[in-house]
Amino acid sequence: MQTTNFLDRIIADKRRRLARARGEKSLELLRDEARRARSLAPAHALRAALEGKERVHIIAEIKRASPSKGTVRETVVPSELARAYAGGGAAAISILTEEDHFRGSLADLSEVRQMVALPLLRKDFIFDEYQVHEAAAAGADALLLIVAALDADALLRLRRLAEEDLRMDALVEVHTSEELHRAVDAGATLVGVNNRNLQTFDVSLETSLQLASQAPTGTLLVSESGISTAADIRRLRSHGYKGFLVGETLMRSEDPAEALSALIQESKAL
Repeated sequence: MQTTNFLDRIIADKRRRLARARGEKSLELLRDEARRARSLAPAHALRAALEGKERVHIIAEIKRASPSKGTVRETVVPSELARAYAGGGAAAISILTEEDHFRGSLADLSEVRQMVALPLLRKDFIFDEYQVHEAAAAGADALLLIVAALDADALLRLRRLAEEDLRMDALVEVHTSEELHRAVDAGATLVGVNNRNLQTFDVSLETSLQLASQAPTGTLLVSESGISTAADIRRLRSHGYKGFLVGETLMRSEDPAEALSALIQESKAL
């Protein structure tokens, strides 16, 4: 499996953190916490939130920093930002929980869960079942699985654990035709197309536009990265996209709720 140096570094750091987490709490205990949390949560909430045709479905992201852009927003109170996103019309909220490179945490996700009822997506670099149970226990309704970071067996196993066992959603992320085919082979029907090249960090919406026609009928498509204007969203909608993950544009805004509401209203007309 080909991975980028960027992914290699992040996953190496995640492995070290995972080893510490396992030492603090057993998988068995965490699994019990996850199943209790999921017994009280709606099944497949993210998919349900993105399926309707009557609205523009923006997944608004809480993102403090990134390796390519540095600090995105200096001061972030996740609960307050989540409430602003909910008020602005978000269909769901994505929370970056990676600690070392994006300055997020699972505590952010838990804090947001206490504040809003919207579907929550744990956006992180997930490669182990422990992390899937972590996401569920913290209150996530969905999690990100990056095809470029997983072999075929791991992708299939983690998707089944999330979607079939825990009744969550797995947003399976791709950015090439080969990765899209691997996602489909693993049974993914909720696919996120990342417009950011993880080798060069270049961003182009053409990635989403090119892959849209290759997705099987019935695939629910989400476009990620580089979406900043209503024109971007209208263009993507015309190619079949149902969800739009928007992070930096909202995080850099003085009034994220107002910025989100305006983006939704301006995106409605095709």
